[in-house]
Amino acid sequence: MFTKWFPWRFIVRHAARIHGFLDPIGLLAHFDRFAEPSEVRAPTELLRAGLLLQARGFINNQAIQHNLDWVWPYWVVQQFDPRSSSFIPRAFSVIHINITHRNWTALGIPGCENMPIIDPRGLVTPHHDGWSMDFWIVGLDGTALFPSRLASVDQELASTPNLVVTTQSSDAEKYLTVACRVELINGQPSCCVDICALAKNDALLVVSARPFNPEGVSFIDTIATDKNPREVIINKKDRILFSETPTQILFSNYREGDVFRQLLNVNNPQRDHIACPVGMATCAAVYPITAAVQRRIELTMPLTPSSVPSNPIITTVTSGSEMWSRRMQGACTLQISDTVICRLFSAALTTMVLHTPGDVFAGPYTYKRFWFRDAVLILHPMLVLGLGANVKELVQTFFKRQRGDGYFMSQEGEWDSNGQVLWLINRFRLLTRTPLDPSWLPHISKAANWIRKKRRTSGFPGLLPAGFSAEHLGPNDNYYWDDFWSIAGLTSAAAMLEGFGNKALADICLCEAQDLLKTVLDVLGKSTGDNAEPIMSTSPHRRMDSAAVASLVATYPLQILPADGPLVRNTVHYLVDHCFVDNALFHDISHSGINPYLSLHIAQAMLRAGDPRYLQMVYRIRDLASPTGQWPEGIHPRTGYGCMGDGQHVWAAAEWAMMIRNCFVREEDALGKIVLCSGVAREWLSPDVPATFGPTHTLFGIISLTITITESTVRVDWEGVWHAGRPLIEISLPGAPSVTATPDRDWVEIIL
Repeated sequence: MFTKWFPWRFIVRHAARIHGFLDPIGLLAHFDRFAEPSEVRAPTELLRAGLLLQARGFINNQAIQHNLDWVWPYWVVQQFDPRSSSFIPRAFSVIHINITHRNWTALGIPGCENMPIIDPRGLVTPHHDGWSMDFWIVGLDGTALFPSRLASVDQELASTPNLVVTTQSSDAEKYLTVACRVELINGQPSCCVDICALAKNDALLVVSARPFNPEGVSFIDTIATDKNPREVIINKKDRILFSETPTQILFSNYREGDVFRQLLNVNNPQRDHIACPVGMATCAAVYPITAAVQRRIELTMPLTPSSVPSNPIITTVTSGSEMWSRRMQGACTLQISDTVICRLFSAALTTMVLHTPGDVFAGPYTYKRFWFRDAVLILHPMLVLGLGANVKELVQTFFKRQRGDGYFMSQEGEWDSNGQVLWLINRFRLLTRTPLDPSWLPHISKAANWIRKKRRTSGFPGLLPAGFSAEHLGPNDNYYWDDFWSIAGLTSAAAMLEGFGNKALADICLCEAQDLLKTVLDVLGKSTGDNAEPIMSTSPHRRMDSAAVASLVATYPLQILPADGPLVRNTVHYLVDHCFVDNALFHDISHSGINPYLSLHIAQAMLRAGDPRYLQMVYRIRDLASPTGQWPEGIHPRTGYGCMGDGQHVWAAAEWAMMIRNCFVREEDALGKIVLCSGVAREWLSPDVPATFGPTHTLFGIISLTITITESTVRVDWEGVWHAGRPLIEISLPGAPSVTATPDRDWVEIIL
C-alpha cells in the first residue's frame, strides 16, 4: 500500500533535475512510444544480461586503455590498434566491449555443461565467464612470441575422436603449438592443454594466468602455489596442474603491472602467492627452452571447483573420445568433393550435441542460457540428423518452464514459444513414430488454449498481442513471426489431440489455426511493397526492413505458405535487393552484422522455390565460417569477424546442418513427397568418389543417398526404411529435368 501513494516518480524526477541528469521517467515514456502497447516492456532476463555486459564494458574502460603495455587478448589488440581495420574510436564511449572479434570455439564432452572456450589466438578460458590461460615464447634477448599480437596463426578443430582445438603460432625464430581438449579424469571433466615450443635460440616457455577473457576483464584476486610445486590455485578454488615443476613461478598485481615485465628480471621477489585488491593479479610459470629442442608441457585444469565433493559425472566411460564416439553413433554423415562443406557439416553436428547436455544452450558463453526459440530450432535438426537420443528428455524439461496458464516462458513477453514447442513435439512424434506420453496431454492442451486466449487480448484484432518476440525484430509489436508459429502450433496440437482421442478440442484448435491464418492473410492482403505487390513486412505497423526475414518462417520450416507464392517471392526479392551485403543478409536491427542463420532461412526459402541463388548464399556462409568451423551470431561485413552475440552460435550451426540436409533430402509435407538432390551443386560431385548423405529422418521414414556421376549421367541411389509404405519420391537435380521415381526402383539415372 505504501508504494501506491508514495511519490516515487516525483522524487526520481526531482533528484535527476537537481543533479543535471535527464529525467529517467520521461525518457522511459518516450522509449515506450517507439513500440506498440504491450504488457511487457522487455524480457527481464535480457535486460539483466545487457546490464551485466555494459557493466563489464565499464570495467574494461577502467582497465585497458591506460594499460596497453599489457599482453591483452586478440580482440583488445585489434580493437585498440589505430592501424587495424577493427579499430573503434572510444572518445564518447564509457564502455569498451568486444564488438570486433566475437569469435571463440567451445570444447567439452557430451552430457557435460562445462565448456572451455578458445579464442582465435589460442587463449584458453577454462571456466564459464572466468579467467584465462595464455602461452608465450620469450627469447633471452627480450624478443617475444605473443600469439595475440600476431597478424595470423593456424587454428583448427578436430572432431574425431575427441574435440580438440589446435593453435599454431610462429615467427622467424619461434614456433608454438597449443592443443586443448576436455577429458574425464577420475570421472570429473578437466580441461587439458598440450603445449609444444621450439626456438632457434635459448628461450623461455611461459604459461600465464590472465585476468580477462574474450569479453574483457574477469577478476583474479589471489594466486597461490599451495604445497604442491606443480599446482597453482586461483581465487582459492580453481586449480592448474603442471606436468613438470616450473623453474620459477612469477607473480604480479595491478600496481606492479603485467607479470611479463618480470620475465627477464633477475631481481624478482621470491614469493609463493599474491593478492590483488583490484582483481588484476597475474602469474607466469616459466620453463627453459634449449635452442632447437622441442619443449613439451601439459596442463590440467579441473572444471569443477576443488571445494566440490568428488562425484563422477560418469563411471562407465573413461575418456572424452569414447564418449564422443558413442554419442555420434548413427549420426548423419556427408561426403562430397567440397571438403570445407563436409567439415562444417560435421562441426555443426558436434556443436549441437555439445550444447544440449541436459538443457539447450544457444552458445557456450554469452548465450549459455535457454530460449525456447533457439531450443526448438536446434532440437529439430538433431531429430532429423540422427542425434535425437536425448530429445525426448530435453522436451520433457520444457514442461517445467510452462506456467499454470499454459504459457511456455523462457523470457517474458515473447509469444512465439507455445507454437514452437507444440510444433516440435508433433515433429518428434512424426519423425520418430514414438507414441506420445499420455502425461504430455495436459501440457499440450493448456499450451493450445493459451494461444487461443492470447489472441483475444491483442490490441490488433485477431493477431497475437504486441510483444518482444525474437529480440532481433525490434520494439514490441504484433509480429507475424508469432502468428505463423501459433498457426503451426495449433495445427500440431490438433493432430496430437486427435491421436489422444480428444477430437472435440482437436477440432477447436484446427478451427482456431485456420481463423488465425485467414486473419494474417487478410492483413497481409492490405500490405504491399513499393510496387503495390503483396509482400510480408514484420508486422502490420512496420514498413519493409531486414526484419521481414522473420516472416519467411511461413515457408521454411513451417510450409504454411506456398514456396512460389507472391508473398514469399516478393519478400525474398526485397531482402536480396535492399538488405544483402555480398550474398548474405546484413541485419540492421540489433545485430548490425551479417547474420548466418537468417541468411540461411532465405536460402531455404529460395531452395524450396527452385531459386538457384540459394547456392551463392550457401557459399557465402561457408566462407564466413571461422577456421574452427563456427559462426558468431553477427559478422562484421568488412573484417569477417564476430560483431554480435555469442562467438559460437548454435542456432547458426543448426541452420547450416539443416541447409545441407535439405539440399539432399527435403519433404513437401502437403504433397506427401520427398524431394531428393534439389540443392546438390554439380561441383559437389566427383567421378572419382561417390557422394553420400545419410541416414536422415523424414516424416515418411529414414533415407540414405549415394550419388554417382560420369561425363554423361548422374545416378542417384537410395535406401529407405519407411514408416508406412514408400512415399512419392522426386529427384530434382539442379540443371536437369525433375524425375519421379517409379515404385519398383530405388534408383534413378539422369542423362546430363
